[in-house]
Amino acid sequence: MSTSSQTKELLANSPYLVLLSARTLSMLGMAFAPVALAFGILALPGADAGTLSLVLAVHTLPMVVLMLAGGVIADRYPRQAVLVTGEWLAATGFAAIGVMLLTGYAPIWLLCVAAGVAGAAGAMIYPALSGIIPDLVPEHLRQKGNAWLAMGASAARLGGLVTGGAVVVWLGGGWAMVVAGTLYLLAGALLLKLPKITGNIAGEGAHPLRQLIDGWGEFSSRQWLWVVVAQWSLMIMVLQAAQGVLGPVVAKTELGGAGAWTIILIGEALGAIVGVWVSMVWKPHRPILVATLMTVTAGLPPILLGLSAPLWTVVVSMFFLGVTFDLFGVLWMTTMQDEVPPESLARVASYDALGSLMLGPLGLILAGPAILAFGVHASLIGTGIISVVVTLLALLSPEVRQLRSKSSKHLELSEAVEDVDAASPMM
Repeated sequence: MSTSSQTKELLANSPYLVLLSARTLSMLGMAFAPVALAFGILALPGADAGTLSLVLAVHTLPMVVLMLAGGVIADRYPRQAVLVTGEWLAATGFAAIGVMLLTGYAPIWLLCVAAGVAGAAGAMIYPALSGIIPDLVPEHLRQKGNAWLAMGASAARLGGLVTGGAVVVWLGGGWAMVVAGTLYLLAGALLLKLPKITGNIAGEGAHPLRQLIDGWGEFSSRQWLWVVVAQWSLMIMVLQAAQGVLGPVVAKTELGGAGAWTIILIGEALGAIVGVWVSMVWKPHRPILVATLMTVTAGLPPILLGLSAPLWTVVVSMFFLGVTFDLFGVLWMTTMQDEVPPESLARVASYDALGSLMLGPLGLILAGPAILAFGVHASLIGTGIISVVVTLLALLSPEVRQLRSKSSKHLELSEAVEDVDAASPMM
């Protein structure tokens, strides 16, 4: 089937279009948050890099702690309901932060509570989103379906960064956070139109702890899966420090502030659109090898920032990071959906997310002390080097290098059958 035929078939799928629209809206809300949160908090009286580190860490921590519970919930109950709940939790948390920034009443503990509520939403959204794709999209359209979701997210990220950055510069971070909360609210309302599919759900008969153990068995039995998750665990730790704290500090002190940091993030968003487009037309036979190899680009932006390179070089490096990360995301999601049984998919996705994100709060917490101990530039260079090293180590895994895509396996099987058929008259 041609690429255009697949796209037409996919876009004729009404439930998938609802999911695509809602996911794009929520990603638009998410795009407002990084610049608004970073510069909104840094603008508070007495706030510094340590304050920002604390709030961001508290935002990430509930996502990590509750991720496994989110996976069990998304495999146990209708994923539509789980997604709606997650979107509305995010709306509550981000809107509350916006109101605090606007009113000037923003005690750190209350900012942390609101950030924690928004973070808890992610523990529900990611596993349910991973699991609902096979519920809505047939196997031969999964990579295309994941790619269009990523395209919507990338376009929303770009539009949100441009609009959100302008709102932060002109009106302040408070209004940007209120807009973010409103977009999440609308996304949740739209998801109410999804069918409450219960087919591929693990069921309520098994004990949640038993389901969690079974999910671990599915996760740990696949070397390619846990090796790459371990790679991302360390990589996200250093990237959280670099992009959540160290980068904005350099942007504020040396590059002109929120406007410069917005331009850097726009570079990544533009690259993401290109990466998703590539994923729509390219189906590598060894998707995990290709995806992992490309993430070596993650080390370049922090190294360039640490070396005080010109702004345009940082933007270009973030463009390539966006290309490779979104291509990775589509290939990774599709491979998981192809290799993991549908009834276990949300739990495996939760182990994936937990492993990938669990050191993120540590990176955010250590970013402030690292600036004091080593300086912001040396810290940035260190994060870039660590990112490159852990990526190269992941490539040592045989399964990471050798796992073939399901379409490639089907092609090989078809060719083998044809060879047998061709030889059979001679037998």
